[in-house]
Amino acid sequence: MAKLKTAYFCQNCGTQYPQWLGQCKNCGEWNTLVEEVVEKPSHKNPPFSKTKQHVINIVEVETSEEPRIKTPSEELNRVLGGGIVLGSVTLIGGEPGIGKSTLLLQLALKMKKKIFYVSGEESASQIKMRADRLTDIQNPNCFLFTETSLEKILHEAKKLEPDFMIIDSIQTLQSQLIESSPGTVSQIRECSNEIIKYAKENNTPVFLVGHITKDGQIAGPKVLEHMVDVVLNFDGDRNHLFRLLRANKNRFGSTAEIGIYEMVSQGLKEIKNPSEILITKKFEELSGNSVAVTLEGNRPMLLEIQALVSTAVYGTPQRSCTGFDSKRLNMLLAVLEKRAGFQLGAKDVFLNITGGIKTDDPALDLAVIASVLSSNEDIAISEHYCFAGEIGLSGEIRPIAQVEQRITEAEKLGYEKIFVSNLNKIPKRKFGIKIEEVSKIEDFHERLF
Repeated sequence: MAKLKTAYFCQNCGTQYPQWLGQCKNCGEWNTLVEEVVEKPSHKNPPFSKTKQHVINIVEVETSEEPRIKTPSEELNRVLGGGIVLGSVTLIGGEPGIGKSTLLLQLALKMKKKIFYVSGEESASQIKMRADRLTDIQNPNCFLFTETSLEKILHEAKKLEPDFMIIDSIQTLQSQLIESSPGTVSQIRECSNEIIKYAKENNTPVFLVGHITKDGQIAGPKVLEHMVDVVLNFDGDRNHLFRLLRANKNRFGSTAEIGIYEMVSQGLKEIKNPSEILITKKFEELSGNSVAVTLEGNRPMLLEIQALVSTAVYGTPQRSCTGFDSKRLNMLLAVLEKRAGFQLGAKDVFLNITGGIKTDDPALDLAVIASVLSSNEDIAISEHYCFAGEIGLSGEIRPIAQVEQRITEAEKLGYEKIFVSNLNKIPKRKFGIKIEEVSKIEDFHERLF
């Protein structure tokens, strides 16, 4: 039988230590080391597989398309790369109350499959009340199990033989083989390992809900994210209606795609065309507003950028951003002052991307510059103009990727003019929107106003 020994694990990053320390040397957190019982493997039997494996040339390997399960949510299918792969394990994390359980419960109610929904945080009556509120569709093959014991969950799963399994959440599970409380590093590692083993052996896809720390990372050991096949991040501002589903890791598809949902009283509603919803229908033209054409994965969409520039009252100018990188805003303001001669050093600058959307696309730079200049000079930008371009440190407007898709999206939504870099290779075909090619910030300012 394997011998047991104790070790100390950091509850923040999962680093193991042979003795207790006041501060974790890896992440720097204080008083996070907890003693846990770990299993020491025996060296009598080497951990080699009984089946013989042979070295094979990569040219001789035969490939086949992974079978996938199409879900009722097209946004989820897009993020996963076309659907759920059989036998895959997907980890979805996000802030409390952002909609992780709601998304998976809607999925369980609408899929025409045998679903095994395990909850360690809610009772069956609470889940049923939420299900009645979300949709009128009730899946007769959706089975609930409110349990935290890993052994009981796997026993019921083997008896039920579901097509799809949901566990909410992995931090609540506890294995009898590990003598520690639920949510600790050892418990999360052991439970995740057994669930992944079950998924691969039975070819059953599993969704795991994971809590996050105050830094936005998945709680527990980092090895959990390495073990699973897909890691999804469900984020958004709880004060706004929109939620974004991103893939941080995907062994079966791209990590560039995003899914957009809107939180309504009936649950999460898919957004087919986010550009039409994120752009405010203005009744009058106001200074400081501009429209940026961004790209999330292969999906182009338009965002509204709002800026407010005013004289600093307290002497020290303020720089505030919502949905945009504050360091990048400081860089753009420095470029405006140093390269283009606009005196903004003694002024407050506030920037906002409407709808609670957060993006790091460098093509937003030109729209940010346009909004700041518009608010500074108190001149409104035409609501029929949009922008897509990156700003360099020398004040040049740099080319961006997939410019044709951005132009097509702006044309489809009825915009009359789009400002892009003159270095972009624009196809020679005729567009229904005027393309204004600019090279420097000074040139851009003259053509815009």
